[in-house]
Amino acid sequence: MRRDFEVLLEQDEDGVYVARVPELPGCVSDGRRREEALKNVKEAIEAYLETLQDEGWARPKVVGEEIVFVEVNP
Repeated sequence: MRRDFEVLLEQDEDGVYVARVPELPGCVSDGRRREEALKNVKEAIEAYLETLQDEGWARPKVVGEEIVFVEVNP
């Protein structure tokens, strides 16, 4: 079954792309290029879901999620 996951992609101070999957706590990967980070996080998602299935654990449920931007004056 195909499933889409939201991935948050950020570039750190060293230029490395970090990809996080908010729906799967601890599911994080990275890469030197954007495409590499996305490829790596896809593999991480697949491994995460496979581990859940192998161990008989339920997928974490997202109760509610909201993206909010907060203005901060430095």
